[in-house]
Amino acid sequence: MSTKDFVEKDYYKVLGVPKDATEAEIKKAYRKLAREYHPDANKGDAKAEERFKEISEANDVLGDAKRRKEYDDARALFGNGGFRPGPGGGGSFNFDLGDLFGGGAGGSGGFGGGLGDVFGGLFNRGGGAGTRTQPRRGQDVESEVTLSFTEAVDGATVPLRMSSQAPCKACSGTGDRNGTPRVCPTCVGTGQVSRGAGGGFSLTDPCADCKGRGLIAQDPCEVCKGSGRASSARTMQVRIPAGVSDGQRIRLRGKGAPGEHGGPAGDLYVVVHVDSHPVFGRKGDNLTVTVPVTFPEAALGGEIKVPTLGGPPVTLKLPAGTPNGRTMRARGKGAARKDGTRGDLLVTIEVTVPQDLGDRAREALESYREATAGADPRAELFRAAKGA
Repeated sequence: MSTKDFVEKDYYKVLGVPKDATEAEIKKAYRKLAREYHPDANKGDAKAEERFKEISEANDVLGDAKRRKEYDDARALFGNGGFRPGPGGGGSFNFDLGDLFGGGAGGSGGFGGGLGDVFGGLFNRGGGAGTRTQPRRGQDVESEVTLSFTEAVDGATVPLRMSSQAPCKACSGTGDRNGTPRVCPTCVGTGQVSRGAGGGFSLTDPCADCKGRGLIAQDPCEVCKGSGRASSARTMQVRIPAGVSDGQRIRLRGKGAPGEHGGPAGDLYVVVHVDSHPVFGRKGDNLTVTVPVTFPEAALGGEIKVPTLGGPPVTLKLPAGTPNGRTMRARGKGAARKDGTRGDLLVTIEVTVPQDLGDRAREALESYREATAGADPRAELFRAAKGA
């Protein structure tokens, strides 16, 4: 719609209401005419479709209090719609509207940009058809990130490159090459249509013709093909909290695709993958490690040093007679928790068996076997098996 059309058209006449009509009267008139001239009720009738467009256009302006005031002010400025550029004579004004509203060298005169605000507010600063399209929330976006074992335990800030749908830059998100889409005749600019669900209920779905945008491109943009959305790639720094586990899905509110028409952005979901560690494992908030000890250490007891993740080793006291597979605990040396505390390091004892023995070691073991020959470590096992 051009500025000239806006000034000349009498929207009150289109809806058949007086200039002092109330909001309820305008709504009632619009609904009656919309039902009468809706394309679904007038299949193949081009005149009815054109009339429906005029009715929708008039309602977009008069049905909004702010736009109605802008419209009334603009028409009052030009003699209540009497402005008619012509070839000259007969009291007509012979000058170009583009000079007046386009900011030309001789057109701005003493109006100081006020008129630009009037028409810019009505037509979204020249960007569309003035429809009251509903805000649309941006899409949710999902991405993946792989962390090292240490990064997962301590937390890390990682760069994340993602692709999402954003307003097309070529057409400023209008979908139209010239930035002037028209109101969708099916949903009348709402982006939604209702359908009966039985039992007196109805369901609301996105309009299939305009894909829920409320607008249809008259000359579709070559980049976005009229959708108003285009793929956009961006890199952002994402903070992964400490203690995240493999396969965890993290939600970052408002970091997804941008919304439309003032709607909020979607959310970003990050699926975390964690690499394994050659030494440490993990059970919830606790870390695990297997520490080999010699037979004399296990039998006689003593102190052993145990490595920790990213910190100095800790010393654990090994009791005499410690069996193979026993788990000991180093408190506070595990993974970070949400409350700032840390889990524990679970140390599993593994008694090693030497592969090669020297003469002295062999003689010592032979003496030990002779000294303990009366004890059978499997006696209790056989008794239990027989009793079962």
